[in-house]
Amino acid sequence: MKMPPFNLHTPNTLEDALSMASELKTAGKSFDWVSGGTDLIPNYKWHINTKGDVISLSGIEELYELGPRRIGAMVSLQELVESDNVHPLISKVASKVASVMIRRSATIGGNICLDTRCFWYNQTEQWRESIDWCHKCDCGTGSDCRVIPNQNDLCVATYQADMAPVLMCLGATIHLSSPEGSRSMPINEFFKLDGMTRNVLNNGEIITHITLPDDLFDWEGDYQKLRQRESWDFPEAGVAVTWKMGPDGLKDLRVATTGLESIPALHSEEVAEVLESWNGEESVKILSESVRKSVKPVLNTWFPPSYRRKMVKVLTRRACRGILEGRA
Repeated sequence: MKMPPFNLHTPNTLEDALSMASELKTAGKSFDWVSGGTDLIPNYKWHINTKGDVISLSGIEELYELGPRRIGAMVSLQELVESDNVHPLISKVASKVASVMIRRSATIGGNICLDTRCFWYNQTEQWRESIDWCHKCDCGTGSDCRVIPNQNDLCVATYQADMAPVLMCLGATIHLSSPEGSRSMPINEFFKLDGMTRNVLNNGEIITHITLPDDLFDWEGDYQKLRQRESWDFPEAGVAVTWKMGPDGLKDLRVATTGLESIPALHSEEVAEVLESWNGEESVKILSESVRKSVKPVLNTWFPPSYRRKMVKVLTRRACRGILEGRA
């Protein structure tokens, strides 16, 4: 499809990029950031919420740093797959994203900031126009949500990225920069429950890097993903589980999900209920059922919500196999 016209800005330093963002804001112009472009460019071709200006991050060298405990936002997913320095679970999850060709362009920062998806939204402009638009891309019409009619206060488009739940389970911290300064937070605090807002990024703010804790390599884990095909597809449900073993068995446990609501979720309460009185396989059954009950998918992706919830229980049990093999 034909790409709409826009002005492309190519800064070479983070300072220049933030300065450009500040100038565009002051001029009252809307803009997008682009990293690998594997999400933004298809949306632009479909004329989905396009902007007149786009700032590319590809020339900013400091965003490409890659080490065991620090990952720059512009590091590609394929670099994570091939790296011997990052946690094995990070490499494994990166390998489950799309295809090799896409992973060579797609970045970890872009994957974390992936736009939410919905089969009423991710369509061509002609198709969307034929059904009178939707709340997320209403083109000034004030259209209602197509999934949950008679409300336009909350978008329920689904977050379908793979990296975030694993980074949550590994205790990652996300670092942001804007013309007003820098800030950081645990990655589970980065997301905001709304399919349009998606996260806490302010206008003109970007992710610069991710850092991971000192005890990173004390954690083991697994990630299980439900998708229509074994390659290419976004997760219809994804479950990340990490655990830390001690002399007497299981010491700590974390579970996070993706592909089920407008943001990924860290299931701390469900874990706390079983961790104190951990009893191996029986506790895994209780945990998987608790996680199943806690998620609230809606009918806006390929598989129906009932099936996705059912599979969350299955995926949680599969992801916990390594704990049982460790005789926790």
